[in-house]
Amino acid sequence: MAGTDFSAALEAVRGGTSPEEAAAGLYAELTDAERLDLLDGDEDFWPGMLDMFHNGYNLRPYVHGAVPRLGIPGLRFTDGPRGIVMGSSTAFPVSMARGATWDPELEERVGAVIGAEGRAQGANFFAGVCINLPRHPAWGRAQETYGEDPVILGEMGAALVRGVRQHLMACAKHYALNSMENARFTVDVQIDEETLHEVYLPHFHRVVEEGADALMSAYNSVNGEWAGQNETLLTTVLRDYWDFSGVVVSDFIWGLRDAAKSLRAGLDVEEPLRQQRGEHLAKDIEEGRASWDDVRRSGVRILATQLRHAASLTEAEPDASVVASAEHRALARETAARAMVLLRNESVDGAPVLPLDASSLRRVAVIGRLADQANTGDHGSSDVRAPEVVTALAGLRAALPDAEVVHVDADDPAAAAAAAAQADVAIVVAGYTADDEGEFIDPTAFRAPELVALYPPSDDPDALDTLFGTGETKPLQGPGGDRARLTLRPVDEEIIRAVAQANPRTVVAVVAAGAVVIEGWRESVPGIVMAWYAGMEGGHALADVLLGTVDPSGRLPFSIPTSEEHLPAFDRDATTAVYDRWHGQKLLDKLGVEAAYPLGFGLSYSSFSLSEASAERTGPESLAVAVTVTNTGDRDGRHVVQVYGVRQDGDRAGERALLGFAPIAVPAGGSASVQVTASLRPLARWDAQQHALVVPSGAVTVEAAAYAGDPGRVEAQLQLA
Repeated sequence: MAGTDFSAALEAVRGGTSPEEAAAGLYAELTDAERLDLLDGDEDFWPGMLDMFHNGYNLRPYVHGAVPRLGIPGLRFTDGPRGIVMGSSTAFPVSMARGATWDPELEERVGAVIGAEGRAQGANFFAGVCINLPRHPAWGRAQETYGEDPVILGEMGAALVRGVRQHLMACAKHYALNSMENARFTVDVQIDEETLHEVYLPHFHRVVEEGADALMSAYNSVNGEWAGQNETLLTTVLRDYWDFSGVVVSDFIWGLRDAAKSLRAGLDVEEPLRQQRGEHLAKDIEEGRASWDDVRRSGVRILATQLRHAASLTEAEPDASVVASAEHRALARETAARAMVLLRNESVDGAPVLPLDASSLRRVAVIGRLADQANTGDHGSSDVRAPEVVTALAGLRAALPDAEVVHVDADDPAAAAAAAAQADVAIVVAGYTADDEGEFIDPTAFRAPELVALYPPSDDPDALDTLFGTGETKPLQGPGGDRARLTLRPVDEEIIRAVAQANPRTVVAVVAAGAVVIEGWRESVPGIVMAWYAGMEGGHALADVLLGTVDPSGRLPFSIPTSEEHLPAFDRDATTAVYDRWHGQKLLDKLGVEAAYPLGFGLSYSSFSLSEASAERTGPESLAVAVTVTNTGDRDGRHVVQVYGVRQDGDRAGERALLGFAPIAVPAGGSASVQVTASLRPLARWDAQQHALVVPSGAVTVEAAAYAGDPGRVEAQLQLA
C-alpha cells in the first residue's frame, strides 16, 4: 500500500492525527459510488450466495468496502470463535469450555493465536467474540459463549479482544438478546429497561471499554424493532451512553429489513454481500428516506476503524506456517485440559477413582459412540476445519501404550457392561453432537416470503432453485438448533448405569456445551468429568486430566440444576419471548433450591482453603479483594478464587452477585496471597435519568469463595457511601 492515500492517512494517524480526522480526509477523496460501497459487501448477492452455500462458508475473507485505487483494504471478515474458520486452522475448545478456565490471561493467549492465524490467511476483521448470555441451557449456540453470568462474559470477552487485536480488528456479537436459535429470524424479545441494562448489556459494555473495534447486531427483534435497525440499541445505548467509536455490522443476509432505516439507526455495514443497500440505498437517498450525511457518518467510522487498527499493529504479519503449528496445537491442548471440570470423584477401595494410575492399568474399556468421533462442536458459522482431531479414544491409547484399550461404540448396554467387567477401569464418553445443538437454519427460511423479499432481483428466474434445490431442502448445518432435551439420550443413561454396575471404577466424560441434567445416573458412578467440545487436541487433554498429568482446574461457568422445572420457560419456536432477570444460579437462589452443581463448582486432585479476606473500594465501580489461598493437599494445583457480593440493604438485599475472579497456582502445602480486581456494577441499578448504572450506598458482604454459596467462603464487610 506504499504511496496510496490510505497509507498516507495511516502515516498521519501514526504521527498524531486522530483516526476520525484522517478518515474524513480519505472519505472526501471517494466518489459517491465508492462511498455507498463502503456500506456493504463487495461481492454481488447471487454469485456470493452460490459460492457460500455450494463451495463452503468463509473459505476466504469476506471483503466489505475495499477501494483498491486508494489502497483502502476494507473489512476483511473471518468468523470464529473456536478458531479461524478459513483454511485448516487450529480448533480450540469452544468458548463455553474456555469460560470454564475462568482465566482471562489464558484466553488472551488464545486470542493472540486466533488473530495471528487469521492475519496469516488474509483477514483483518475477526467476528468471533461471542458474548451472548445463555438464559437457558437449551440454546443451540451456547457453545459459542462463555457462561451464564455477565461478569464471566465481559472479562473473558475482553481478554479475547485484547488477544485478537494484536493482529485483527475484534468484533463482538450478537448485539443483543440473541439466545434462541430456531426462532432467531422471527422472535421479538420483550424486556424492560432495567433488566436490559443490568443483566443483558453489561458484558457488551465491558468489551466496548476494552477497545472492541466492532459489534455485530443480532437477527432477533427487541421490543418490536429488529436489532439490525434498532436505534435505541445501535445509537442511543452504543453511541450516546457508551461513546462507542467503532463500527456496527449486520449479521449475514437477514440481519436487517430496511436499508435506509438501518443506516439511520446506526448500522454501518450490511454483511456479507451487496444486497439490500446495493439495491435500495441510492434511491432511498434520492427520495429522502436516508441522507448523504448518514452515509458520511458511517463511512468515516468505517475508515477510522481501519486506520485506528492498522496504526495500532506492532506485531509483524505472520506467514502461513503459523496456522495449526505445533506451538498453537500445544496451546489448544493446554486450554482443553484447563477447561475440563471434575464434578465427582468418589472413593473406590479407599481412594478417589481419579486420577488413574497409568502404571497399574492393563485393560481399559472406553465406551460410547462419541469416544472416537471428531466432535468439536456444531457445523455452522463457527466450524473450524482442523487438519486433525484427536478423539478421546486416540488420546487415551496414546497415553497408555502399555495397556489394552478396547472400544465399544454400539448403543448396547449389555456389550458395554461386558467390556467394562473385564477392564481395570471403564470410561464412558457420552453427550451431544452437532445433530443435537448448534447453529441452525430451517430449510424453509430461504423461501419464506418475508425473507425472500430481502434478496435483490436475479436475472435467473430459477435462482432459488439453483441455490437450494427443487426437492426437499435439508438444513444447511444439520439438525442442530436449540436442544430438544437437557438429559443424555435414554440409551446413554442405560449404558452408564449398566457399566457402573459391572465395574465400580467407572468414569463418565460428558461432551456438551451447556448444562446437562444428570439426576438419572450421577449417584451411580464415582467419577464425572465435564469434557466439553474440546477442540482438535481434546483427546490428549482428556487423557492428561484423567491420568493426573494436569490437575483439573476447570470450574463451571454456569449452574447445573437438578430439574428442568428450575429453569426459565423456553419455547424454541416462540414468536415472542419475555426476558426477566432470573436465570441460572440467581433463579435457583430465588427459588430456594440447591443446584446439582452451582455456578463456579469444580473439584481438584488437591484441596484448598481460603482465609484472611479483605475488601477495599478502589474506584466508583471497582474494588480490590485480597485473600490467602492455601493448598491443603499433597499435590500442586490451581484454584479459582471467586468474589461475590451480597447487598444487605434495599430491595435486593440478600441477592448474591458475582463481582470478579482470579485463578491461582499453589504448590502442595503452600499458600499464596491473591488480589482480585472486582466490579461493583453487578450490584448497581439502572438510573434512567443518568442513563447509567449507579452503585447504591449501603452495606455489602464481600465473599471470597470456591463457588456460589460455598460454605467454606470467607467474608469481608464493605460500606458503600
